Amino acid sequence: MKFIYAYLTFNGNCREAMRYYQECFGGKLILQTINKSPLSARMPAKMKACILHAELRNKEMVLMGTDIVSESGLHKGNQVSLLLNCKDKGEFESRIDQLTAMDKRSYQNVRPGTRMTGITDKFGVNWVLYLEGK
Repeated sequence: MKFIYAYLTFNGNCREAMRYYQECFGGKLILQTINKSPLSARMPAKMKACILHAELRNKEMVLMGTDIVSESGLHKGNQVSLLLNCKDKGEFESRIDQLTAMDKRSYQNVRPGTRMTGITDKFGVNWVLYLEGK
């Protein structure tokens, strides 16, 4: 069964927000900083402690987040995205083609074998496509 997850974008306070949500909802929180990812070499020093990927899981929900903001900045309308966890490379590629309209960003390798990309569809809805390394 497929699930669509909420993916929140913060402006440097992802760690604080996700810890707050953990206090509210309980569950296990995983925080991956930029300095522990392949993106680290391309990021300015001030960004290295920021959160690349956060994941809060409990029995009822999965909430994800990041401090990575697009070039257009963080503004009303792009703080929440829908995340689709793809089953394989074929689905990842076809979903990119199906959803692409206004904005297609190159995918990032957030850790070896794992791909992630952001897309804005023709209705202005932000999507994150995610493929866990197998």
